[in-house]
Amino acid sequence: MHPMLNIAIGAARSAGNVIVRNLERVDRLTIGTKQRNDFVTEVDRLAEHEIIRVIHRAYPDHAILAEESGAQGDNEYEWVIDPLDGTTNFLHGFPQFAVSIALRHRGRLDQAVVYDPLRQELFTASRGSGATLNDRRIRVSRANGLTGSLLGTGFPFRQQQHLDAYLEMFRVLFPDAAGIRRAGAAALDLAYVAAGRLDGFWEIGLCPWDIAAGALLVLEAGGMVSDFDGGSDYLESGNVVCAGPRLHAAMVTAIGPHRGEALRR
Repeated sequence: MHPMLNIAIGAARSAGNVIVRNLERVDRLTIGTKQRNDFVTEVDRLAEHEIIRVIHRAYPDHAILAEESGAQGDNEYEWVIDPLDGTTNFLHGFPQFAVSIALRHRGRLDQAVVYDPLRQELFTASRGSGATLNDRRIRVSRANGLTGSLLGTGFPFRQQQHLDAYLEMFRVLFPDAAGIRRAGAAALDLAYVAAGRLDGFWEIGLCPWDIAAGALLVLEAGGMVSDFDGGSDYLESGNVVCAGPRLHAAMVTAIGPHRGEALRR
């Protein structure tokens, strides 16, 4: 195992312990609002602090890009951290949330961990070495197209000005799909694509920490990840579509005409 991946796993497990310990006291947590329908709790901050502590103990000079504390440092190695992806689910006791940690080296995704502390499912990937779930190799599904596919998505709840465009995308994908699921934690949705549990996924207006780790999982599991136009700047635009190669092409073809310039952050 790559030593930096090992550190990421330790950090994710430590953050997961923080999250699980606080499940029984959700009604007593201090809750803030960053923007419309976007919440933060003391658990998010505690988990993020724990992740950064573990990383900086091993690599004190590495840069950080974290959801709650922002950008820290300047280094060719940058850790991209979402300490609790699915905060709204966590607050409601809906069991779909995760810790997401990625490492970029000179801007290129290199290591990834998505950890579900409730199910104790650990998704990991190292660039060029494949993706695993609890140490077992995973692959994207073999779906050849939209017909019969199970898709994941996320509503643009932070950026509701994109709702019409999103609904048009939903409208063109819905008729052929076997189902569309919206579980509320993008990092896990991407991990599920990597594991073949979902055939594909798309969402508008995500942040780098929502996408980074899951994107590497999908790529290392044999899938494709892109912006809505098929390009590679999804971490910057926040608009992402991912699936196995054939389904990815079909999804990009279907939703591309509805993306519009307004979708760019």
